[in-house]
Amino acid sequence: MKITILTLFPSMFDGVFSNSIIKRAITKDLVQIEIINIRDYTLDKYSRVDTPPIGGGAGLIMKCQPIVDAIKSKSNIKTHKILLSPQGKTFTQDKAKEYASKVEHLLIVCGHYEGVDYRVNKYVDELVSIGDFILTGGEIGAMAITDAIIRLLDGAITSSSLDIETFDNNLLEYPQYTEPYDFNGDKVPSILYCGNHKAIEKYRRKESLRLTRIYRKDLFDKINLTKQDKKLLEEIDNNIDEPDWLKKAVEKGKKFIK
Repeated sequence: MKITILTLFPSMFDGVFSNSIIKRAITKDLVQIEIINIRDYTLDKYSRVDTPPIGGGAGLIMKCQPIVDAIKSKSNIKTHKILLSPQGKTFTQDKAKEYASKVEHLLIVCGHYEGVDYRVNKYVDELVSIGDFILTGGEIGAMAITDAIIRLLDGAITSSSLDIETFDNNLLEYPQYTEPYDFNGDKVPSILYCGNHKAIEKYRRKESLRLTRIYRKDLFDKINLTKQDKKLLEEIDNNIDEPDWLKKAVEKGKKFIK
């Protein structure tokens, strides 16, 4: 996969793409990242890429010509072009999966200053937002989108790390723990030591349902609840923290608690 980012501030990406998972993915030739300076395409004799908005208003607006020429020079029939914009649909995990599996070349246009000339919209395939908040420019959004996509590429990280993740099936991920068992009186749930993988999976599903309903009701309402899910929710609603299935599993696993 290839990802091209059009920006006025290429140096912002130096550290982000030279570390950790992204660096390994680049080294393994899983992805090629190309950072393009929009300013290189301006035809203005003073190298300007922005001007005050026509009709008055605050700030500066990025001009059409440099952006459009950069888009045209760096895209082809296989390129999916997106502009980071508050007008766009919110970027999600499903969208990250779509890009990772179906897009051969993704081109991301980063706006900056007070915005981008509206006419640029017709030169891209999609408008994308990373959330309902304001940043100084699209660079941080481009970093987030790139990171979310690259980690999904085959070979970027171990496949087991992707098996169950937050937002899969509209669920938040269950709580995770590590040693020690007892940290300042706060103990790891004993069920996780039982060795009964089906019981652990059931417990984790219950916790995912619990957390999603508390913190992300918007996601919870989209879940297609199974019969087991409904029973687990009944246990939560009735404050049954240790149902019989959990007690039996914990009892068998007590010897593993350290």
